Amino acid sequence: MKKLLLLLVLTPALALASEAGYRLDRAPIDSRDLLSLQAGARTFVNYCLNCHGAQYMRYNRLTDLGLTESQIRNNLILTDAKVGDTMKVALTLKDGKAMFGAAPPDLSVIGRSRSADWLYTYLRTFYRDEKSPTGWNNAAFPLVAMPHALWSLQGERALQVVPGKNHGPAEYQWSQISAGTQSTVQYDATVRDLVNFLVYIGEPGANDRKRIGIVVLFALLILFVFAYLLKKEYWKDVK
Repeated sequence: MKKLLLLLVLTPALALASEAGYRLDRAPIDSRDLLSLQAGARTFVNYCLNCHGAQYMRYNRLTDLGLTESQIRNNLILTDAKVGDTMKVALTLKDGKAMFGAAPPDLSVIGRSRSADWLYTYLRTFYRDEKSPTGWNNAAFPLVAMPHALWSLQGERALQVVPGKNHGPAEYQWSQISAGTQSTVQYDATVRDLVNFLVYIGEPGANDRKRIGIVVLFALLILFVFAYLLKKEYWKDVK
């Protein structure tokens, strides 16, 4: 009876939280930080690649991160895949749906579709929920089918949603149930590196594209000066 009353009390708060949405934290990523990208790749293959693939990304493209093919083969390929293969998983969509209720999505372009801020917040806001089939829930993605893959690093947390005062936004109160192998600062850094990598695989050539864009704009600016001077010279005798 007490649990039922507690659920009735918290239902409006949960509904309000779902409607307003959890405030996203800014992801402190840097696509030029090769050490961060390498660490993110290591976390990805160890914790994500069991269920989620990145079918548009090849292992040998990781050489752009300063890794050799030998390092990739020995440290980042945990299956019988070859260095030139794409980062696929053996889990089929059918099996994934049967296990989790929804097939784990491919993560090739998740950084572009969801945004870095969303991913950074999502991976840091899992909490224990005994009513969930997996035993986990997420503040940024309520009723998510995915369990907390990084829970051994972050530990187990609980969440209490308190209605905001004067019809304001709901307040999220976190508490630690059990400690993980990493401190809060260390875990945030791990998630930052992972998100950095997920954003990178969405467009591995993004840095090159930006550099080329700057050069092109600079060249157009110089051409504009010459074009303007030519125009003045051509029209100087026209009244």
